[in-house]
Amino acid sequence: MMKLKKSWAVAALSLGLFACSCSKESPEPGNTTTPVTGSDKAVGFYPKPPTGWMGTTNPYNTTGWVGDIMPYFDNGKFHIFFLHDAQSKPAGQGFHAIHKFESANLAEFTYGGEMIPFGTATQPDFAIGTGSTIKVGDTYYMYYTGHNGNASFVQNNPRESVLYATSKDLKTWTKDPSFKLTAPAGYYNFDFRDPHVFFNQEKNEYWMLQSTQTNDSRKAVVLLFTSRNPALNDWAVQGPVYTTTEEERYLMMECADIFKMGNYWYMFFSENWSSNKGTHYRIADSSEGPWRTPAHDMLDGEFFYAAKTETDGNKRYAFGWTARRLPENDNGNKEWAGNMVIHELTQEADGTLGVKVPSAVSDIFKKNLTLQVQKSAGTVAASGNSYQLNGSGTEAYYTFSPVNGSRKLHAKLKVNNETGTSGFIFNADNPAEQAYRIVFEPQRGRVAAYQVAGGNTQEVTRVPFDFKADTVYDVEVVIDGTVCVVYINGKAALSNRIYGMPGKQWGVFAQGTQAEFSEVSLMGPE
Repeated sequence: MMKLKKSWAVAALSLGLFACSCSKESPEPGNTTTPVTGSDKAVGFYPKPPTGWMGTTNPYNTTGWVGDIMPYFDNGKFHIFFLHDAQSKPAGQGFHAIHKFESANLAEFTYGGEMIPFGTATQPDFAIGTGSTIKVGDTYYMYYTGHNGNASFVQNNPRESVLYATSKDLKTWTKDPSFKLTAPAGYYNFDFRDPHVFFNQEKNEYWMLQSTQTNDSRKAVVLLFTSRNPALNDWAVQGPVYTTTEEERYLMMECADIFKMGNYWYMFFSENWSSNKGTHYRIADSSEGPWRTPAHDMLDGEFFYAAKTETDGNKRYAFGWTARRLPENDNGNKEWAGNMVIHELTQEADGTLGVKVPSAVSDIFKKNLTLQVQKSAGTVAASGNSYQLNGSGTEAYYTFSPVNGSRKLHAKLKVNNETGTSGFIFNADNPAEQAYRIVFEPQRGRVAAYQVAGGNTQEVTRVPFDFKADTVYDVEVVIDGTVCVVYINGKAALSNRIYGMPGKQWGVFAQGTQAEFSEVSLMGPE
């Protein structure tokens, strides 16, 4: 998956794609490439690639953003490949080269620079889309999407295809120009992307998932190819492993991922065109399905996109990106790519999944910071680190000293009815006029975020969650710069981009209900 909008509108697609180019002039196919200048730079726990990775003169020497993520675990380390989206891009060049982070604990990362460059205007990977890595024998194969929407190219070639590069060390990669997999008969070669390759132990064969559409009705499908040995380039199409339903009517199911966890199989995919944009999941008893839709099939909102998973053999994590805005303020348009955010998956006995803060990220926050009340309104009371808000009549709230940098908030929340709302306020110096609110809405069965500006309120993102009155919920909020992720009971998360948050007060509120925020703490790194 890359920056694509409304795949049926070719002209709009071309414009949108050229708007997100990225990186240096590419070598000829088959040439070997090594990591570029700027490798081994340390980055934060919600990382993005640093500026200056190409030196000082190249026009791509700009701040970059994390696009779709392709995690791979090997020899005790996560190799986190991603599509690099540069902030400034020369016209007429390709985009979305594959770069990499490395991490042993998913809280500390080093930036490895460029791994696979995009091609030239006459090559199928003028732009690069999502892929995956697998090891066969002593060789690593990185399958990826080749995308070239140039008019001169698509006259005689499919717009999208599957390509690969090989490596012996996960650092130096060589493209193999002899391999090119295109959409088979009956499927749409204009949208044929996001190869996900894994060894399916249940079937004793390699599987490749492809996001595409049927040629006739344009139904979104996750198409399956199989192989006994990828080194032979013998991928054979088997048909859809999942087809969008009439109720869903998804345009594309991007960045598909199938994995087994405990006794259940799961499929992740992302879609960006319906009323429920974001990453969804399905459950099955076999890798072939049939796939069941859980009551709540999203674990985070639309600002956490293109999530794919990987395991270290013990825990499994979902890797996605939290979108930025352009211009970079809370009124800017949501843009493709942003900072990487990682959730640790949890699993219930019935197979339903949840997410929580990765343990290594929680362990960063060891310094207890003093809570200092700045303002209050309505009927409120405080006792130690517990705050009672009676919003039954008018809204009640407390605000606290500004937050900056990296912080973790924790609270236990209980409300006395399911018709009111409560939650957190950020950018809360003047919460009635300008604020960003994370709102727990029991009556609507969800957590939602709203931007409040000049008395107007606009929904930003949401995730399903079932709240009950007189039940205590454990809430953690992890903040790093302008990224804010709210976790509820190890069940769901809501990722947010809040430009107005740093240096501004934050608070808690209740409206139409009585809410108690107990055991409230604010933690920082030592």
